[in-house]
Order: sequence, then structure tokens, then C-alpha cells
Amino acid sequence: MKYFRKLIGEKCYLSPVSIDDVEKYTEWVNDLEIGQFVLFSAGVYDLDKERDTLKALMQKTSIFAIVERDTNKVIGNCGLHEVNEVHRRASFGIFIGEKTFWNQGIGTEATELILDYSFNIMNLNNISLEVVAYNQRAVKCYEKVGFKYVGRRRNYIFMAGVYHDVLIYDILASEFQSPYVRKVFEESVSDEAGRSKITIV
Repeated sequence: MKYFRKLIGEKCYLSPVSIDDVEKYTEWVNDLEIGQFVLFSAGVYDLDKERDTLKALMQKTSIFAIVERDTNKVIGNCGLHEVNEVHRRASFGIFIGEKTFWNQGIGTEATELILDYSFNIMNLNNISLEVVAYNQRAVKCYEKVGFKYVGRRRNYIFMAGVYHDVLIYDILASEFQSPYVRKVFEESVSDEAGRSKITIV
């Protein structure tokens, strides 16, 4: 499978989603071990439904495949949803479908990359997310990159016979430091300035 390096980190990069990965996505969204941590866990997805879902997401949202850098293996996805260009806001979602890559910091890095895209390319100002309260691994990831707790939806998700709260977080552009986009831009501008000086001389 061919992937394209839109935003690049040390462990992973973000690429446009490939519809050819639909079988892999269908496997992930039907895996309850993964599904217990996402808000669409009650859904039942066959290949056709997941293909339609991916196509709709690709048309209406900014969604990326998360690709492991060394192996070029797709391991999950992340995206911006409900983008509002007037108020410069969007909601964020992410999951790592390949469980062997859990707890390796890839989710944190992918989150930083898409926030970089949000704030320094799309010119958004507020990115929010919702996370089930028992998903402490995700909560730690979000807080590590700078998301702030702003509220709670009580008894909002039903899982394993019990209602659970959902936590609401957000982050502002002024609270985020670019790990990639500004570096690429500054290096490019510096190179252009150097070439211009040589040409003038």
C-alpha cells in the first residue's frame, strides 16, 4: 500500500486515508477491545458499511491514516470533525487499531501532529474532544499534549452493563507549540534566503 507523508513525526506520520484499507478498518471497528474506548462501539459494521463510512469521512472531514514510520504500516487513524471556519473550531477523534502499538507514544505523537495541522495550517483556534472517563490511557495522552478539562457528560455511555461519564477537553491555538509545521516552514524560508543572497552576490 502506498502512503503519503503529510505530517511527519519521529515514530509515525499522517497520510491521507486509503479506501483500500477498508478491510483493516472493518476489523478494528468490530473489535470490542478497541470499541470499548470509542463512542461508536454499539455500531455493527460490515465491509460495505465501513467503506461508505470512510468515503463520507474523507469527503466531509480532515481525516488521516496513522502510519508507523519505520514499517509504513497503517495502525489507526485520527481526524478533525465538525469543522467550523467561522468560529475556527473543530472536534478531534483518534484511535490506534493495531493493539501491538498501544502504549508506545504513537497516539500522543499523532495527536500533536494533527493539532499542528489544525492550528498552523487550517488556522483553527479551538479543538475539543470527548473521551470516556475510564479510558485513562487516552486522558493522560490528551493532558500531556496540552488539552484542558472543561466538563463532564454524566451517565453518557453504556458499556458492560453500566453507565459511564464522558469527559470533555479542549485546547487553544495559543496553548500549543508547533512540533513540525513551523520547523519545516522556517527551514524552507532560511534556505530561500540563503539562495537569494548567493544569487545577488
